[in-house]
Amino acid sequence: MFNYIDLVIAFFIALLLSFLFTYPIKKLAIKLRVVDFPNFRKIHTKTTPRLGGVAVFLGAFFGALYLQPRHEHLPEIVLGAFVILLTGALDDRYSIRPVIKLSGQLIAASFLISSGLIIERITLPMIGMIDLGVASVLITLLWVVGITNAINLIDGLDGLATGVTTIAFTSMLVMAIIDMQIVAAYLCIVLIGANIGFLYHNFYPAKIYMGDTGSNFLGYMIAVVSMLGLFKNIALFSFIIPVIVLAIPIFDTLFAIVRRAYNKERIMGADNKHIHYQLLKAGYSHRKTVLIIYAFSTLFGIMAILFSEASLTVSLIITGVVLILVHILAEIAGLVMGGKRPVLDFLIKPFRRKERSDE
Repeated sequence: MFNYIDLVIAFFIALLLSFLFTYPIKKLAIKLRVVDFPNFRKIHTKTTPRLGGVAVFLGAFFGALYLQPRHEHLPEIVLGAFVILLTGALDDRYSIRPVIKLSGQLIAASFLISSGLIIERITLPMIGMIDLGVASVLITLLWVVGITNAINLIDGLDGLATGVTTIAFTSMLVMAIIDMQIVAAYLCIVLIGANIGFLYHNFYPAKIYMGDTGSNFLGYMIAVVSMLGLFKNIALFSFIIPVIVLAIPIFDTLFAIVRRAYNKERIMGADNKHIHYQLLKAGYSHRKTVLIIYAFSTLFGIMAILFSEASLTVSLIITGVVLILVHILAEIAGLVMGGKRPVLDFLIKPFRRKERSDE
C-alpha cells in the first residue's frame, strides 16, 4: 500500500533540493565552461550554462533516499544512471562523438539487462501475452537507447524537455498508483518534483539548460520506469501505452529520421526542423510553442491513462484519437502532402474567423 504522505514529502524534498542545487551548479558550469554557445540552429542568443541535469539528478536522488525504495533491479538502475550522467556531462563539456555517447547509453542499458530488467512480453488483443524470447534483449536495448535519444532531440527550447518529461512521469505515476506499482510510483514522484524545481530556472527565458546530462538522464529514467510499470500492465495493447505516453518525443524522432532519409541527409545529423522549430516558423512565440507542446503531451498522457484501463471498444476509439493527433503532429512537422496542413487548417479555421470578427 502507498503512504501518500511520504509521497508528498518526497516530492517536496526533490523539488526544493533541485531548485537549490541549481544555483551552485550554474556557477560551476560557468567556471568549467560547460556552456551552450548560440549558433544558426539554436534559438538562444547568449551563452548559457548547461549541466542543470545534475541538479535534477541530485533532487531526485535525495527524494528517493527519503522513500528508500527496495527493488531487485535498483542497484543496476542507479549504476546505469551514473553512466548516463557521466556520458552526458562529458558531451556537455567536450561535445564527444556520437559513437561514444551511444556506447555510454549501451553500457547503461546493459546494466539493466544483466539484472534481468528487460521487456519480456507484450499483450495483443484476442491473442494474449506474447513472450519475446531472445528478442527481448534487443528490444530492451532499442527501447532504452531510443527513448534516451528521443528526449535529447526535443530538448531544443527553454523548458521543453523538462515539461514534457514531467507530464510523462505524471501520467506514469497515475498508472503506477492504479496498478500498485510501488517502485515505479516512487521514482515518478521524485523525478516530477526534481523537474519542477529545476523548471523555475529552465522555463523561458532559461537561466540554465539541463544539457545532455539532464535530457539523457530523464530519457533513461523514463525508459526504466516504463519497463518497471507500463510494460507490466496486462491491458489490451499494453505495448502501445508507453508509446502513447511518449508520443511527442517518439514521433518527433521518427519524423526526423523519415525527413532526413527522404532528403538524403545524415540520420544522426542535427537540424532545425523538429516540431518545436516548425511551430516557431508558423509564428508562435517561444513561450506559446512550449505551451502548445505541453498541451499535446497532456492529451497523450490522458489518452494513455484511459487506454490502460479501457475495454477493447474504448481502446480502439482512443487509438483513433491518438492517430489523429499524430497526423496533426506530422502536418506540423511538414511531412504531409508536401507541407500542407488540411486537418490542422480545418481545426483552427473557426478560431481564425473569430479573430477576424473581433477585429
